[in-house]
Amino acid sequence: MSANHEIIAQMLRAAYAQSPIPPLRGFLEPTDAAGAYAVQAINTRLWEAQGRRIVGRKAGLTAEAVQKQLGVDQPDFGVLFDDMRVADGGNLDPARCNQAKAEAEIAFVLGADLPSPQSTAADVAAAVATVHAAIEIVDSRIADWKITFADTVADNGSSAFFVLSEAGLPLDGLDLPGAAMTMSVNGEVASTGKGAAVMGNPLNAAAWLAQTLAAAGEPLKAGDVLLAGALGPMVALNAGDEVRTEIAGIGSCSFSFKGA
Repeated sequence: MSANHEIIAQMLRAAYAQSPIPPLRGFLEPTDAAGAYAVQAINTRLWEAQGRRIVGRKAGLTAEAVQKQLGVDQPDFGVLFDDMRVADGGNLDPARCNQAKAEAEIAFVLGADLPSPQSTAADVAAAVATVHAAIEIVDSRIADWKITFADTVADNGSSAFFVLSEAGLPLDGLDLPGAAMTMSVNGEVASTGKGAAVMGNPLNAAAWLAQTLAAAGEPLKAGDVLLAGALGPMVALNAGDEVRTEIAGIGSCSFSFKGA
């Protein structure tokens, strides 16, 4: 950690309560993964000290379509806290966001730990308790989403909130790569995709996440929620939007982008 990393972390925290900040180009090189994750870790530890509880991780930038949207070429990860979860069918107040977008995902809830840096997709499959349809509400504390890889990593993977279908399914028998996704906004189809968009299979993204976190000394544990990455392009949200995701063979979930 450096004094520079502390400054960046503080700038990003302030942006949650105020307004987005300019890109971090003057503080972090666009490809400085180590520096960006150091910034993410500073804020993660501070938020934990304030009482926020980690409930899982998200893999991001796993779909080629999203990588193209953001001009990056590798996955990243962010931390999921308990206060980021929105109930299936619940409301998310737009005032809690800066410039929110929604993306449909497949999520896993683990039933066993994944302690090995060599965890494979098969190891992840064996550890999965339930599979869920999910919506991740991403946001950026960087103005106009003009992000590099370092920007989004430092900003906790541009994460904000997430929704999981209440009922999860066992993994056995599910066709994850072939699962077709439709996300609608106000009843109109806004994004489509399928499981194979996530590194060929969402289990591959989960394995990358398990390997990366175990190597960093923070392995995934039983009970953790894993968001495996977007199945299709993200969609910008406007106040009042009704968002619903349906993933064939897996389930559906929804939320309203409005106050209580």
